[in-house]
Amino acid sequence: MTYSIVARDAETGEIGAAVQSHYFGAGSVVLWAEAGVGAVATQSIVELSYGPLGLDRMRDGDSAGAALDPLVAADPMSVVRQVAMVDAGGQVAVHTGPACVGRAGHVVGDAVSTQANMMERDTVWGAMHDAYESAAGEPLPDRLLAALDAAEAEGGDIRGRQSAALLVVSGERSAAPWDGRLVDLRVDDHPDPLVELRRLLETKGAVDHLAKVFGGGLLFAPAIDPDGPELRSALDSLDQAQRGLVGNHEPTFWSAVLFAKAGRIEEASERLAIASGSNARWPAFLPRLVDAGVLAPDSEILDGSGGA
Repeated sequence: MTYSIVARDAETGEIGAAVQSHYFGAGSVVLWAEAGVGAVATQSIVELSYGPLGLDRMRDGDSAGAALDPLVAADPMSVVRQVAMVDAGGQVAVHTGPACVGRAGHVVGDAVSTQANMMERDTVWGAMHDAYESAAGEPLPDRLLAALDAAEAEGGDIRGRQSAALLVVSGERSAAPWDGRLVDLRVDDHPDPLVELRRLLETKGAVDHLAKVFGGGLLFAPAIDPDGPELRSALDSLDQAQRGLVGNHEPTFWSAVLFAKAGRIEEASERLAIASGSNARWPAFLPRLVDAGVLAPDSEILDGSGGA
């Protein structure tokens, strides 16, 4: 009922998995990953425990194969399971039970496994592998999506499309593993889930630029050099965010705030007017930034804001 891929990027060490299925919310049950540990895709007549138990074993030092084999051996319904694992060293293991509904199968490559069941044709998992390899040099999320697109081009799930998901983690283990969760996107119910998943990945790239400004601390600095490199860098990040967020002018609003903090009021007013064109409530939000210590009470941008 599903096609998926697990892989490790040799250049970055990143580990990822992706899935598409005619099943509601496939990402919440199929994909499992932990930074510096590995990734698991568990599907067919799905048994969720392969995910957390596989990660537990790999975290304790087992290779993907050493993690998967005993779990399959202990599973009384292993004949209907399809499970793939990749560890932080790039070793891969996969199991396709002989009773998985056809067309079903898998291909193992160098630090990658593609697997599928209930497919239109038995060429799906091979096409996924070839597409992944052909995208070498691209970021891991894009390579994983290329594999999913190739599966769909080969006919995909014979029942149709419904959900898709993409999960990528860092190759570095951390005491705070949530910090290593680089991409975690799900399309739970959509007529064209792969198109929507790619849109979400592009949107995430834009939002990451916005988050960089929030995390950089400049918004909360007591003063900003109007011609300094910190301001130029932050404004560049906001401009990049805005280019990826069509119709959402929040990055433009925050650039207005930064211009205002730097005393460049004309530019601040221009940016605020643009942002207000899509959300008339932005000016009324400005006084709250005074209370939070972001803007000075006498900032000229507050004049005529409607909430001062």
